[in-house]
Amino acid sequence: MPPTLSARGSGRSCDVTADADIIDDLRAAGLVGAGDIVLEPLTGGVSCDVWKVDAPTGPIVVKRPLERLRVAAEWHAPIERGQSEVRWLRRARSVDPAIAPEVLAELPGYGFAMRFLPDAPVWKDELIAGRVDVAFAAAVGRSLAAVHSATANSPADRHAFATDAMFRALRIDPFLLYVAQKEAEMAPALYALADDLAARKIALVHGDVSPKNILVGKDGPVFLDAECAVYGDPAFDLAFCTTHLLLKAVWLDDPRLTEAAHALVAAYRAATDWEDDADLLRRAGGLTAALLLARVEGKSPAPYLTDPRHRRIVREQVRAWLLGPQPVDVVVAQWKRTSA
Repeated sequence: MPPTLSARGSGRSCDVTADADIIDDLRAAGLVGAGDIVLEPLTGGVSCDVWKVDAPTGPIVVKRPLERLRVAAEWHAPIERGQSEVRWLRRARSVDPAIAPEVLAELPGYGFAMRFLPDAPVWKDELIAGRVDVAFAAAVGRSLAAVHSATANSPADRHAFATDAMFRALRIDPFLLYVAQKEAEMAPALYALADDLAARKIALVHGDVSPKNILVGKDGPVFLDAECAVYGDPAFDLAFCTTHLLLKAVWLDDPRLTEAAHALVAAYRAATDWEDDADLLRRAGGLTAALLLARVEGKSPAPYLTDPRHRRIVREQVRAWLLGPQPVDVVVAQWKRTSA
């Protein structure tokens, strides 16, 4: 007899066949028993189907990557990135078990199951609600640097995360090269950043360090959604998270978000022990400028920046930093939330 399925809180239509397959996969992995299972499709992502599963043994989360991402532009990516995420989560937990959820099983179709963390709100939701904890932003910087430090100059990690093609498909092409094709004046700078980013092999990069992918755990930040993981330039992770905080400072017109970006960068810099921090901050500054532009002109624009005034504020500032690059701490210090 087939399992009884139910879906609640869904942000997408319930595909009963797909949900039944998930149940079968979880049973084959020994994670659920023969009783009825409740599936709750979770919202917010563009690259994966995600479910919360209420199993007899407790709640778990199941992820399965999509081949075509849910954005307006045509954007495809290898589903094998699910394996990269599992490897990143496990490697990060080997550095500090508190900074990533436990992976319970890998599933067919490059999906996987991980432990659900109760009472751990999403950092993005906290920021939007006005609960801006600058100390938590600093903790994000320290945790990120801890992973970079532990994996820097590591042949084993470089071999395990030789996922350059996926990183190019998910990050370099849609965020840098796509914009370069539209912005003739800034194209040379964007092409140069893309070439440098692809060439650097320094440490294990998460690739999607955004407030929507960080939980506020009881012991500090918990990082999720590492499907873009690659052995590359750690400056990208610092730039990616800084970008999100600066954009939200414009959107919400909240100076505390700029302070959070400053705390993130300062804590990360203080923990940088694998290379010259000045060079890393310089690279992060250029990437931050490029990513800021990408979030208004790229394949994955920030969905909340719908006000043309906000988009103009971003464009006016990043042009100068792309044509005359500055370290990321200078970018943060000079960031303006409103037009002059």
